[in-house]
Amino acid sequence: MLQLSQVGVEGRLAPFSGQIAAGLQVHLIGPNGAGKSTLLARLSGILPGLGEIRLAGRLLEDFPGNELARHRAYLCQQQPPVALMPVFQYLALHQPIGVDENELENTIFYLAQCLKLSDKLTRMLTQLSGGEWQRVRLAAVLLQVWPTVNPHSQLLLLDEPTNSLDVAQKVALDRLLSEFCQSGRSALVCAHDLNHTLQQADRVWLLHAGRLVAEGETLEVMDPGLLSKVYDVDFHLQALGEQRWLMTKTA
Repeated sequence: MLQLSQVGVEGRLAPFSGQIAAGLQVHLIGPNGAGKSTLLARLSGILPGLGEIRLAGRLLEDFPGNELARHRAYLCQQQPPVALMPVFQYLALHQPIGVDENELENTIFYLAQCLKLSDKLTRMLTQLSGGEWQRVRLAAVLLQVWPTVNPHSQLLLLDEPTNSLDVAQKVALDRLLSEFCQSGRSALVCAHDLNHTLQQADRVWLLHAGRLVAEGETLEVMDPGLLSKVYDVDFHLQALGEQRWLMTKTA
């Protein structure tokens, strides 16, 4: 679905090749400054760089902007709510063109309900707390590519989407991402919570110092020895029932 051929950004991300198949949730992990945000911006098409990126076999630069927005959505890491508008108007800016009004209304209601925003739709963006604003941003980017209103959507790029979210809101986002990927679409998620990645990701890309150092199945990449070298922290894997958890070793 997404193919990368020697993709990089000069001075920030060394070129590498890879691919993401349809229906997968892929997590992008690594220490601060590893190049995760740079890679997401490059894959979104807003940051120029080296190599070729193909979405469904088509070069990314061959997509006109409005068409690219129908195929992929991108949530950057930080974006202040500078616009003086209510939440429902901000969401309307992200709705796909030509959508049935009833289907659009149902989808907005569903996303708002899942992310606990139903009572925030008339509130001004500048009146939102940090967590509320993050949930509004998530609802907007999901609306852009949600299957019920956008049959052309394929890819969701999320840079640290759980920022400012509490535990219940993280669980709600997990459910929405699982539903999105189960529809045959894919998500590439920049994450810092390694145990969350261990439980939720289908595959993992591990970056360090601007290079992709490992890529593969989750348990393969989330190897304590490999992670210890990259993060300079001693990890060990703890089994609890059918689940595994990464723990740090203390002296």
